[in-house]
This record gives sequence, structure tokens and C-alpha cells, in this order.
Amino acid sequence: MRKIIGVILLVLFTSLGFVEEVREYVQIPTQIKVFESQQLQLQSSFPVSASQDAEEAFTVQKNSDGKTLDVQGKKAGEGEVVFDLAGFPVKKVGVDVLPNFKVIPGGQSIGVKLNSLGVLVVGHHQINTEEGKKSPGEIANVKVGDIITNINGTKIEQMSDVTPFIEEAGKTGKPLDLVLKRDAEKIETKLYPLKDENDRSYRIGLYIRDSAAGIGTMTFYDPSSKKYGALGHVISDMDTKKPIVVDNGQIVRSTVTSIEKGSNGNPGEKLARFSSDHKIIGNITRNSAFGIFGELNQKIQNGISDDAMPVALSSEVKEGPAKILTVVANDEVEEFDVEVVSSVPQKFPATKGMVIKITDERLLEKTGGIVQGMSGSPIIQNGKVIGAVTHVFVNDPTSGYGVHIEWMLNEAGIDIYENKQKVS
Repeated sequence: MRKIIGVILLVLFTSLGFVEEVREYVQIPTQIKVFESQQLQLQSSFPVSASQDAEEAFTVQKNSDGKTLDVQGKKAGEGEVVFDLAGFPVKKVGVDVLPNFKVIPGGQSIGVKLNSLGVLVVGHHQINTEEGKKSPGEIANVKVGDIITNINGTKIEQMSDVTPFIEEAGKTGKPLDLVLKRDAEKIETKLYPLKDENDRSYRIGLYIRDSAAGIGTMTFYDPSSKKYGALGHVISDMDTKKPIVVDNGQIVRSTVTSIEKGSNGNPGEKLARFSSDHKIIGNITRNSAFGIFGELNQKIQNGISDDAMPVALSSEVKEGPAKILTVVANDEVEEFDVEVVSSVPQKFPATKGMVIKITDERLLEKTGGIVQGMSGSPIIQNGKVIGAVTHVFVNDPTSGYGVHIEWMLNEAGIDIYENKQKVS
């Protein structure tokens, strides 16, 4: 009998999952966030009402359709909404009202110069020795992607720092004591330079690099803290495909000279050059999965939306029309139509929170869709900055991913939840 009852209950609970009202009840969040002076809608397919506390923080009003609740933020604080059905309380939802926060949207084309923490190993080189071809780096178990941070107790910052140690080791016959950063590990090894029979010089058999450069797009600028965010994705080394560990870096203005139009299977690209004056407009202190971040030393303008604009939490982003700001010629920022195809209301920082599609015929004609160098272009919906363009779909260049602005602000060290700046 117990087995029969168990099967009946299992079937009952399983079937409840297919009832629309039950599904919507489960999907009602247990916690929502809304900014002061902004409104958030909670929708349901069945009639609901709600009671609240902390009326000074927000108000709740039932829409005329009886199935939508408008939560209006009034003052930073916390409260609770209680949903009831037919007079019976069915669910409690916590409400956090956040202080208003605005940023200046970007769209400008920028040049990026990154200096890695130490020197990056990007390849091995075989040296012609008396005993045949050998690579001292391989013998010492130095791997592609390793970062040489220290030689013989001395910090290494650039490629030119390495040469004197190689020459000294060649004269004395002593090995180089290397300290390597390999992912999260610290590796120590000894490397014996070998003499190249071609030019009689000592070599370590490694290709190394200490900096990288490229272009991208500015996403936002916070005038109060001078912090900015750009690109919306990590910068990786072109050879190792690993994220560049940043020691320091700079951003400069750049000018788009031409566009290589994208097509199915062949992403396009913005071709650009650094501005002739090479004037540094900001630093780079962080290179993460959400973009590059730092502080600007001067205010920037895009000529379209130079006033601070509200930001939207991931839960506020809706499917439908939106705009992006980007440069396709020279240094002129333009506004183009896009559509938010889907958006995930993320509770925790994550990339690829949105799928967007280019709908603007002018942009499609010029670029074919999303192209390299467009990453970081701010996405604007209903007068709010909601995120940035990050990746293009290789097989459909008209579409790609976007990241929510909420997570870029977090990576920049801007705490919109507490209205105070974190130390980067």
C-alpha cells in the first residue's frame, strides 16, 4: 500500500510541474533588487495581491490586469513583499532598494597596451649545438604559457632584463635559477644556456614576450571614481591562448581606418591605428573574463550620450529592441539598432548573459554584423546601460553574446549594492 501511495504522490508532484500556475509560482524569485526611482514588474498568469513592509523604501501596486505587480523603489533600504492567492499567503519575496547609480556610456575605439607580470614564454627554439639541436628551455621543463618572474633572485619585468643573465651564465657555466608562474602554481627550475654553433652566442631556447597590443571599445566611465570598463572579455595571448596576467598597461585613443566585413564562418574585423599623439588616457590594472579595467586620467565623450545614464540589473533586461554605441569609421561614435534575443537574470557573475542580434541595416551593410574590435560596445535599452557586446557567433556574424553591466561594474571595483567604491 505504501508503494502505491508513493507512486500516486510521485505522479501527482510530477504532473504539478506541468501546471502553468505552479511553474510560475516556482519561478517567482525569493529576492529582487531595484534602484531608487526605478520600477520593476513581477508578472504572473493568475490573479495575485501582495502586502509589504518598509513602505518608506518602496511601494507595491497591482496593475489593472490583476496579474502584474509594480515594485517602485523610493529610498535605499530593504523590505518584503508577501504574495497571497485567494487571501492566503503563498510566498515571501525580499526586496532590496539600491541607491541610484549612473555611468557615462562609452562606444569609443581605444588602443590597448598590456605589460605582463614578468615575461611570457610563447614557444621553444631549437639551438644548433655541438651535440645536435636542443632547447635548454625544454630540458628545464619550461612550458609554453609559463611566466618567468624571477632569475637568480632578481625580479624580471621585461625581455631586456633576461639577456645579462644569459651572458653571465654562458661565461661562468652556472645555471639560471628560474621562478615561473604556471597558472596558480609557483615553479622553480634550473636552466643551462647552450652555445649556438651558428653565431657562438649563448641561448635559452625560448621565445618570450613582455607586452601585447590591440584595439577594443570603451564600455563605461564612472565620473565620480574615474573607473572604467572596456572590452567585456579577457585579453589572451595570441600564441598561448591563455589570459595575460597584467602587471600594468595603458589605453590610448584609436582611429578605425577600415572594416573587414564578416561572413558565415569568417568573423570580420575593425582595422584601426593608435592616435598619432599616443596620448595615454588611462591605465589598466585588471584583465579578467569580464574585460579590462582601470582608471581614466581625463573625461571622455562620445558625442551622443555624454550625460550619466542609469544602469540595469540583469533581472531588468528584457527581450526586444536595444541600441549599441560603437565606431565603424574614423573616431565617430554612432548608435545602431540591435535586438536582445535572450537574457538570463543571473544571480552571480557570469559571462555570456545575453544573446543579441544586429538589426540595423546600415551596420549590417558596413560590417556584416559583429566584428572583432567591437567588443565592449555598450548596449542600451529603455534609457539604461544594460551591458556590452563580447563575442560573435562564427556561423552567424549578425548575432553574438553580451555581458551584463552589473558584472562589469563589479569587476571594476564599483559596488552598486553598497554605493561605495571597493579598493581594486
